[in-house]
Amino acid sequence: MEVVLAEHAGFCFGVKRAVETAFHAAKTGKNEGRPVFTYGSIIHNESVASRLVEDGAKEINTIEEILALPENAELIIRSHGVGKDVYDACERKGLSLIDATCPFVNRIHDIVAKQSQVGDVILIIGKPGHAEVEGTIGWSKTSPFVIDSKEDIAALPKEISKKNITVVAQTTYSLKKFEELVEILQQLDYNITVCKTICNATEERQGEAEELAKQCDAMIVIGGKSSSNTQKLFDICQKQCRNTYYIQTLDDLDFSVFESTSKVGIAAGASTPNYIIEEVLNRMSEESFAQMLENEQPTNIRPGQVVEGKVIQVKPDQLVVNINYKSEGIVTASEYSSTPVDLTTEVKEGDPITVKVVKINDGEGQVVLSRKRVAQEKVNKELEEAFNNKTVLTGKVVRILSGGLQVSVDDARVFIPASLVSDGFVRDFSSYMDQEIQFVITEYNPQKHRIIGNRKQLVEAEKAEKAAELFSNIHEGDVVEGTVKNITNFGAFIDLGGADGLLHISEMSWGRVDHPDKLFKVGDHVKCFIKEIHGEKIALSCKFDDANPWNGADEKYAVGKVVTGKVARMTEFGAFVNLEPGIDALLHVSQISKDHIEKPSDVLKQGQEVTAEVVDLKIPEQKISISIKRYEARQNGEAVAEDAGSEE
Repeated sequence: MEVVLAEHAGFCFGVKRAVETAFHAAKTGKNEGRPVFTYGSIIHNESVASRLVEDGAKEINTIEEILALPENAELIIRSHGVGKDVYDACERKGLSLIDATCPFVNRIHDIVAKQSQVGDVILIIGKPGHAEVEGTIGWSKTSPFVIDSKEDIAALPKEISKKNITVVAQTTYSLKKFEELVEILQQLDYNITVCKTICNATEERQGEAEELAKQCDAMIVIGGKSSSNTQKLFDICQKQCRNTYYIQTLDDLDFSVFESTSKVGIAAGASTPNYIIEEVLNRMSEESFAQMLENEQPTNIRPGQVVEGKVIQVKPDQLVVNINYKSEGIVTASEYSSTPVDLTTEVKEGDPITVKVVKINDGEGQVVLSRKRVAQEKVNKELEEAFNNKTVLTGKVVRILSGGLQVSVDDARVFIPASLVSDGFVRDFSSYMDQEIQFVITEYNPQKHRIIGNRKQLVEAEKAEKAAELFSNIHEGDVVEGTVKNITNFGAFIDLGGADGLLHISEMSWGRVDHPDKLFKVGDHVKCFIKEIHGEKIALSCKFDDANPWNGADEKYAVGKVVTGKVARMTEFGAFVNLEPGIDALLHVSQISKDHIEKPSDVLKQGQEVTAEVVDLKIPEQKISISIKRYEARQNGEAVAEDAGSEE
């Protein structure tokens, strides 16, 4: 029977973060004599919740219980999040708070709080009564509506059609069902803004489980009975595979139903611990013939057998080993390690050593042994376990290949294709040479010498986590600092530490900017403010109000004031004179001279300095008109018509 485990099974990063935070807090609290509580179950998994209680973290579920806690208590907020009233109660009580809310859930809270504050109607697509949905409701300033079906949409009050509506979704909601409900809403005469807040990990997990179920004779879905995302996985798998079984632990599994099954798939919810998945996977997998041989007690040595020995002689190029056989064994330097080595610097007489039998007789009555092959098998097993458990590994880049990187993990070699090194195109890999990098193994086939690593997955996950954290903390109007990542004709992209913001050329300065590279270069540190957040797009600006050159312009450039500036550009009807960065004045062709002039370029040159009198000022429109003709007339003591001014 073939058993296939879904790639994205078990804890997502948000749940893993919450569980690790909770267990660490419980352990620390117990050691320091401080009571620790969780508001609701930290995640929807009964096994984890029970272990957490055993470690000393008690569960409470009401505001009244918060207010009755001891003064030195510590409260952990669950991964699903809670309403604002819980935070307010903790603040009133003065409790020490540990917030384990998933960053993606925090982002939904921010959206709901902000949009309800401006009067939007909030529609939450999710499961009524679910912990995350209840927490989200608690951040809305208006009365939100929870949508879980077509009937819920039909029951919405008619008066909301006259208002702006913001739609969010429970992070673990079915993507397919979310899209169906959104399509119905869009067909109505509503002014809606849809925020796609379903977690990327949820989308991947659901899509992968659906494809796996199509290929299998039976499916096992592992997760807590109260886990919404596990229930959705079960529903998705059952539609593709009739023999789908929902279990919480190995004890719930009836193995007799798989007796005539050739291929079984295993999927697990985001709140399912790895140890439960491993128990089911190991029990379902048949023990191989090679494993049975390893478990037998050997009566004599044979090629391929792993034995324990003691080093009795050390030479630079070989070891003599006593393996309690009629002949000693020999380990050459090439069979000791994959890299050149002087054995006298690595081993001394009397050292224990684990070796594999290569040949019983090398022609001279000695047994040929290998330490390297034992190490390789050990690391291969570790790599296989890392592949099955999706463990993050660290290795050193030892070779740059045309198609990617070769990474060393102990004595094993892992290949990371160019497309999986980073989340973007990498032109030159030389900077990776001799560097320690982290990756996960996404393909493991040692028989074909094919062990494939994936660094891109970790980079994307880290960026997603940073982006979620960034978006949960930033707001329009916030002053931020970042680094110039890329420059284009229309602006610069600024790395804010989790997401990029666009600083458009029109927002770079109060003055005129011919091209972004005139002001910035890649790597520059930039201080700006957030002008607008639209979904995952951030618009930035460096045009701070206190630096606005039009501040005080009503005095500096009052009608009658004499000003000096340089000709910036010319048109057929006049010239624009730059008085200071950000302020250009129009010098109409009729105001250049008392003599008739056909076009400004006949008497003026770009960059020429001119002195003129302000004849018109329109602050709201940010327009100034000046006149050389009037200025020179006054200087010559000539009469000036009071209505002389700009002509457009």
